[in-house]
Amino acid sequence: MRKPWVVGVLLTGLLVGGCGDPASAPEEPAPAAPRASATTHQRAPVSPGPPPKRAPTVLYLGDSLAMESRRVLGRELRRDLKAKFTDAPYSGTTLCDYLEGTAERSLVPAADKAAALVRRLRPDFVVLQFWGNSWGYTPCMDGITYDKSPARYFDRYDADARLLTEQITAAGNGHRPRIVWVSQGPDPITPDRVRRVNALYAKRAAASGGLVADAGKAVSPEGGRYTWTQYLPCTAYERARPDYCTQPGRDRTALHRDDDHLHFCLAPTTSRPKPCPVRSPGILRIAREIVKSVRQAAR
Repeated sequence: MRKPWVVGVLLTGLLVGGCGDPASAPEEPAPAAPRASATTHQRAPVSPGPPPKRAPTVLYLGDSLAMESRRVLGRELRRDLKAKFTDAPYSGTTLCDYLEGTAERSLVPAADKAAALVRRLRPDFVVLQFWGNSWGYTPCMDGITYDKSPARYFDRYDADARLLTEQITAAGNGHRPRIVWVSQGPDPITPDRVRRVNALYAKRAAASGGLVADAGKAVSPEGGRYTWTQYLPCTAYERARPDYCTQPGRDRTALHRDDDHLHFCLAPTTSRPKPCPVRSPGILRIAREIVKSVRQAAR
């Protein structure tokens, strides 16, 4: 970020999108309760390797990054793995919002807590995509923010990751789902914060038999895993699909809008969070990395 206005426009985007590190809250804290996605079946896989022996059941939870990606991830999982897919993301949330016992201080209703959904749906995989909300908007964080106390923030985030893992595991009741922690891309405001958040995800996955889908790497420049960029070179897949290579003359594609350096949807953000309505290369890159991790684990 070389221009001083970048931080200003980023904060504007975060206030609307409900995810990130601004000092004030978004216009609307959470969307209406999401509906379970319908399951469809298509034949042609988009990821390499043999398909799993049976179609996995996947539950997708997260914040505004999951909200904007939900439609694309569901499509890719159904098409590639014939997966049964349900999503319940809420913008502005963090891990504690999905913990049971926090309904009165949470943006997620009791029926959509992670453990409640696991008991009802009995998924094979629970995909968790959280930017690491660190600005204290959600009440369940008890006012702990990264800017005021990084040490307390990371301790709390680690504890919530452990407790959420335990609740999901217990809710499986003999059918233990594998948790897929989605690593995040570069943070343009606090780059070291997201690096440490990703390290916590890796630690929790290693301790509990979970997985890490390094989706953040797919939206990072080669040789700069935690270096933020608005554009990346087009992949062969994107070159073959003009809508996904946004600047073919320069052989590069946009990951973010000029006025939103956090989210990957190339349509303007709205006050009421919703799935991204336009083709967006960053969202597809993230989704395909998640699908690859689920495919490898489901064989």
